[in-house]
Amino acid sequence: MKLLVLALAISLVARAAETAKPAEHSHIAVAESGLKRELIDGISENDFLKSTDTPKTVKVLIVATWSDDNYGMNFNGHSKGGALYTIPKGWTVEVTYINPGPVPHSLIVIERTAVKKIQMPEPYFKGAAVPHHLTGMSYDKAAFTFTADEAGEFAFACGFPTHAMNGHWIGLEISDDVKEPTLKLGDKPAAKAQK
Repeated sequence: MKLLVLALAISLVARAAETAKPAEHSHIAVAESGLKRELIDGISENDFLKSTDTPKTVKVLIVATWSDDNYGMNFNGHSKGGALYTIPKGWTVEVTYINPGPVPHSLIVIERTAVKKIQMPEPYFKGAAVPHHLTGMSYDKAAFTFTADEAGEFAFACGFPTHAMNGHWIGLEISDDVKEPTLKLGDKPAAKAQK
């Protein structure tokens, strides 16, 4: 009898999985489990990099747990350097960071090589981190501004211990050569800042 009940339960679960339809959204797939949706409703990939009316200033939006990629340890749906912001040297970067999920995450700008460390250093550029970047935050948003005054390869990384070394980071290149900011998401071509 127990085997019959167990077989029936397995059959019902398998059938439910086959017929279940993924949730539809107005933007790319977002991780669903435990998210505070009101923090990210209406946001799309076009919001990740925005131009401003202030010369040599760009707005960057980074959302933790945007998708299920890397078990939710991602920014804007990418991890392990799978997205790349390129900013001209000397520009001001206004960053808004949102973590709509229950797992604590944070955001800090570090040298690219520092993503291999268990414990994050202080931000590479003055002011380039959310408050309490070592302990993270849940169900919240924060902002910071920094000047990209040195060219090189950097990362937007989660400052919570071990998260960056487990892939919770995306690329940031400060370049002497480019004239305007771009964002490359995965295999898509690099896109210019939206108005």
